[in-house]
Amino acid sequence: MSLRARLLVGLVVLLGAGLLVADVATYWSLQSVQMDRIDKQLRGSVNMAIGALFRVSSPERGGRGPVPPGVTYTALYSVDGSFLQGLPFGLGASASSARPVLPSPLPNAGPDTPTVMTVAGTGGVSQFRVLIESVTGAGGDFVVLAIPLNDVQSTLNQLLILEASISLAVLLGVTGLAWWIIKIGLRPLERMGGTAAAIAAGDLSRRVEPTTQRTEIGRLGLALNAMLSQIESEVAERTRSEQRLRNFLAAASHELRTPLTSIRGYAELLRRGADRKPEDAALARRRIEDESVRMSALVDDMLLLARLDQGRPLARAPVDLAAIARDACLDAGAVAPNRAITLDAPAEVVVAGDEMRLRQVVGNLMRNALVHTPSGTPIDVAVALHNGSAILTVADHGPGLKPDDATRVFDAFYRADPGRSRDRGGSGLGLSIVAAVVASHGGDVKARETDGGGATFRVELPLASS
Repeated sequence: MSLRARLLVGLVVLLGAGLLVADVATYWSLQSVQMDRIDKQLRGSVNMAIGALFRVSSPERGGRGPVPPGVTYTALYSVDGSFLQGLPFGLGASASSARPVLPSPLPNAGPDTPTVMTVAGTGGVSQFRVLIESVTGAGGDFVVLAIPLNDVQSTLNQLLILEASISLAVLLGVTGLAWWIIKIGLRPLERMGGTAAAIAAGDLSRRVEPTTQRTEIGRLGLALNAMLSQIESEVAERTRSEQRLRNFLAAASHELRTPLTSIRGYAELLRRGADRKPEDAALARRRIEDESVRMSALVDDMLLLARLDQGRPLARAPVDLAAIARDACLDAGAVAPNRAITLDAPAEVVVAGDEMRLRQVVGNLMRNALVHTPSGTPIDVAVALHNGSAILTVADHGPGLKPDDATRVFDAFYRADPGRSRDRGGSGLGLSIVAAVVASHGGDVKARETDGGGATFRVELPLASS
């Protein structure tokens, strides 16, 4: 059963139960009021009925007395329940053949405690309301007064018909109105269902309506949209990750293919008889060894990137970033003695991290500046403190980076100059490792143009807590 049907059935059942209770209560209340009125009428007519009976039994007293109002039957019974005499009348009209069917024997009722009951009747009257009371000074005889309940039953029957008609009309009217209100109220859910179907078909950019804090459905729409936004971002991130993985695998295969081709070529040279030419054999062995070393370094770099991408934790210990920068400048000076390498750093700048990986970050940045700038180009290194962070900058004054290159230079296997030799330019993983290591330390790295020309790499790392 649909939600709309369940709501409608529940409302109709509750309304029907409420109307039934109200109708029963109204019917019972009116019946009680009518019976109380008749009982008061009977009690108020006892003395008048007794006088009328005794005037009939004693003609010298003047015959029948005044008729009790509304009482249609008055009779006198003996103690053993035998009928003595009666006065059938109807509101002062002529006598009627209708009689109450009295119980036998009659219940014992004193003058102060008369018995009032409902009994069956004859002569076209289905029920009578009777009062039985003993007559004082008459040897224990009983006087019986009776009023037919035809009018009461007719009134109650009319009330029952009226209640049934009104209840049925109210029930039908409320059912139609409730169906319309529920239809209008559930229309936003139907629209949400259509939007959900479109989303399930793959359109993750769709959003549900309405979205407001004022209604329950609106708050549901807000929650669903928030969930959809998160799902869309996660799916987009997964798609980007898959694309990066495909690009990474394609680039890695391309990078590995070159040393593998060289190794296979020199191995073929050895197999064909390079032993007859010692110089060719030496060259083949040296090149095989060189390509194997380069391929091993490439595999190690890819393995490091994979581990960092998996979020594996690095060592955390106090590390002096200024000391690492000084060592990197000394190493670069030894490799390129014709370079003017300057360092601007305080005595100590302590960060929390993995010293070996941080040395790799600074070393890769220095090697990038050495490899991608002409010989003799100066390199400026600086370490400073700023807003609770350590700032490392490596700036060169070479050809610099194009705007597009500055945003992609940290991608794996990306080269700003595609024609650059791999032997001189490296595998294209150095800056990728820099970005991954810095990110795993909770830092950030950016590339920008150096004032006056060149490229500047800025690394920001959180300081070690005191």
